[in-house]
Amino acid sequence: MKKKIIIMGAAGRDFHNFNVLFRDNPEYEVAAFTATQIPFIDSRSYSAELAGTLYPHGIPIYLEDRLPELIKKHSIDEVIFSYSDISYKALMSMAALVNSLGADFILPGSEKTMLPSSLPLISICAVRTGCGKSALTRFTARIIKKAGLRPVAIRHPMPYGVLNSARSVQRFASLDDIKREKCTIEEMEEYEPIVAEGFVVYAGTDYENILKKAEEEADIIIWDGGNNDTPFYKADLEIAIADPLRPGDERSYYPGETNIRRAGLIIINKARSADASTLKTLTASLRELNPEAPIIETAFALHVDGDLAEGKRVLVIEDGPTLTHGGMAFGAGGAAAKKHGWVPVDARAYACGTIKDTFTKYPHIKNLLPAIGYSASQVRDLRETINATPCDAVLIATPIDLTKIIEIKKPCLRITYEIDDFQEHGLKERINEFLKTTAKRPS
Repeated sequence: MKKKIIIMGAAGRDFHNFNVLFRDNPEYEVAAFTATQIPFIDSRSYSAELAGTLYPHGIPIYLEDRLPELIKKHSIDEVIFSYSDISYKALMSMAALVNSLGADFILPGSEKTMLPSSLPLISICAVRTGCGKSALTRFTARIIKKAGLRPVAIRHPMPYGVLNSARSVQRFASLDDIKREKCTIEEMEEYEPIVAEGFVVYAGTDYENILKKAEEEADIIIWDGGNNDTPFYKADLEIAIADPLRPGDERSYYPGETNIRRAGLIIINKARSADASTLKTLTASLRELNPEAPIIETAFALHVDGDLAEGKRVLVIEDGPTLTHGGMAFGAGGAAAKKHGWVPVDARAYACGTIKDTFTKYPHIKNLLPAIGYSASQVRDLRETINATPCDAVLIATPIDLTKIIEIKKPCLRITYEIDDFQEHGLKERINEFLKTTAKRPS
């Protein structure tokens, strides 16, 4: 008899796990996906053209809140957990719920869903959302290009729109490509900074075909991970980033600890923002989890585009996921405000619609505004919240310039950040060593 299963996800890892493990597997019947973390990703379906011949009507997607009802309704045998950036406490509470209803709670092994590449591949993953993966991807791509090789980045999936074959393989080589795909703010934040430097980015839902397409125009592949998920591909060099501003998370969030234990190179980013004692404790924890991998330190080099007098009141807009399920109390904008003596204002009293709901759901966010824009209505709510909040200036610390998307009726300063590779024999040297021993130059 077929095993009846539900795949718990957040519009990314869940679809990949289905494609690799279950799509054409007659031993299983996938009754449903459940969705969480990201708004507006339920009430859809994984279309029949993506789901394959075993699912002629596609597979429905429901809110995770309905999991107990779905387990009972479909007499589910197994629940396959397939998303990231979740605390062990929350994860095991879910396992207890599923077990109490008579189903098995399954965490697929990391390598079971890793596809092999015919090219050298570097994966960039992390302990938590907001550690600095995207900046490290750009840094790595520059080094590869300088070595005379062609890097192509493959980004962890962000399928927030319609799920169909047209979006199963997406290639972004220009800003026009991003506009044509009608990307959300969250998607633009991941693709645009890489594309703006002249690099190609692939994404979508079918990561086997995505890899084949990327390999046609690359000498080396960079896996740009999402949240703290494990790579979708088998890497020749696995890089994992830890955050000294969230010490202890390397042992308490799934699957961030998996990334640390697997890593061939561990980076403590934001090292210059942490005290020596914290760095020492974090380094000892990482070394215990992974006795072999080199551990190096990097930092963020902040740049402020504009001038503002000390003491001015600023509305700080940060990367949304870093503040929400990433759990950060501040990001690059908050760090810049502290450095320059600006006073962050509290936008909660002026929040509109879905932005107000976000503040309610994540009460740790104070004196900051997360840039949430998964839909046109959220973009509108974000614009109204920004313009309603009294301040002297707006600090835009998101990976993209929001003024190109939203009309902001206040003075704006852009905060950008790149990797500061400050250690002797640091990140640049480590990547170049890998290129010399692993990557082949084009003939």
